[in-house]
Amino acid sequence: MEENKVLLTLSGIEKLKKERENLVNVERPHVIEELQAARAQGDLSENADYDAARDKQAALEARIKEIDSMLQHAEIINEDDTDVALVKPGTTVTLLDLADNEEGTYTIVGSFETDPGNGKISNESPLAKAILGHGMNEIVTVAVEDPYEVKILKIEYKS
Repeated sequence: MEENKVLLTLSGIEKLKKERENLVNVERPHVIEELQAARAQGDLSENADYDAARDKQAALEARIKEIDSMLQHAEIINEDDTDVALVKPGTTVTLLDLADNEEGTYTIVGSFETDPGNGKISNESPLAKAILGHGMNEIVTVAVEDPYEVKILKIEYKS
């Protein structure tokens, strides 16, 4: 069961719940109306509108099922944990890339909440895997095709 867990922050869980609510209460009825309108056109065997509505319905139901599964297997990242001695999911980490002497700040999140443009990286990314479990001032090697080293400058929780 360990491999099925989905790491999420509380805000990530709320976002999923809102998306699910929208899909069930807004999108699903809209797709049903599209299906009914397409059926009213007659012959379904060559009805492109009907086929499109059925495809849309299948995608919608698959996404609802995916969200249900994520919520069922969610493991909440404790953002209120005050112990920031080690990098763990939910922490925001400032790193120094020792190759080019550049600093970067990243928040370690579950794969669903990944947003690299805003500094949110997946706990499954090579960088996160390298730094998880390490403390401040440690130098770790990121195992990628061209390995590089980073120094952990700061670990904190940001809400």
